[in-house]
Amino acid sequence: MTGLRSWLVRRLLLGAGQTVAVVLLVFALTEALPGDAAVALAGDQPDPGRVAAIRESMHLDRPAHERLAAWAAGLLHGDLGTSLASGRPVSSYLADGIGPTLVLAALTLLLLVPLAVGLGVLAARHEGRLLDRLISSVTLGVYAVPEFAFGVLLVTVFALRLGWLPPTAVGYGDDLLAHPAALVLPVVVLLSRPVCSLARLVRAGMIEALASPYVAQARRYGIPGARLRYAHALPNALAPAAQQLARTVDWLLCGVIVVEALFVIPGLGTVLMNAVAERDVPVIQGLAVVFGCTAVVLNLGADLATYRLVPRTAVAA
Repeated sequence: MTGLRSWLVRRLLLGAGQTVAVVLLVFALTEALPGDAAVALAGDQPDPGRVAAIRESMHLDRPAHERLAAWAAGLLHGDLGTSLASGRPVSSYLADGIGPTLVLAALTLLLLVPLAVGLGVLAARHEGRLLDRLISSVTLGVYAVPEFAFGVLLVTVFALRLGWLPPTAVGYGDDLLAHPAALVLPVVVLLSRPVCSLARLVRAGMIEALASPYVAQARRYGIPGARLRYAHALPNALAPAAQQLARTVDWLLCGVIVVEALFVIPGLGTVLMNAVAERDVPVIQGLAVVFGCTAVVLNLGADLATYRLVPRTAVAA
């Protein structure tokens, strides 16, 4: 337990440092955005006096380090800032868009793990045979297709040609669970690449684990094949997959933006895209910090899961 505590303390300190780095990086990148929010809010033919008044009212005339300090102090108290375009708190944008985004991400993760693990184990059991080659070829081919292109293809075939599914979520509002047909294509697009990468990783891990000395020893003791695969080999095969799953969730945060834009889903991705179009810097900063801190927490959880599955990985850490 002492080893776990010391390891966890190191990881928490590392996570805190990563969070600080996320805040600084988000502020620096938004400062580097082209254009001027005050000019954008002043209209098509802005008056210099009006632009100056807007800059002063929004504290855009203050030095960057002062604005960073004020923004970071607000973050420590849970204040993500106020929208320049509407005057609404950024947290209200987060509350408006988080529902559809969580539905997409939760459904994707709910299907991702059993599909990826099942395909990986199935391919490993038939290593070198037809089924293994088929699964490996299909997963490699699907992984090579960009999400946007794959989504357009699915919409063209299943929505426009066959008419089986709606092409977008327009008209369904925020309650997507009440209209499951509108979720099918977005979830399939989000699943396409993560399932392929995780399945191939689980396959490689299972093949290595099944060929290991401890599994050979377990066979000599007469342990049944199913117990051998799922109780002895699979936990070791899942250790690298757990870290990849965290990176996959990070990727989902970006993939959701593409999918929400393609299928017109009113989630956080759409909110972020609208904020970029309006150069609403506080909204961009707030959502970027939420995404970044989520990634830090998920990676910490993946490291903990890996430690519990294969404690010897802590030595390398």
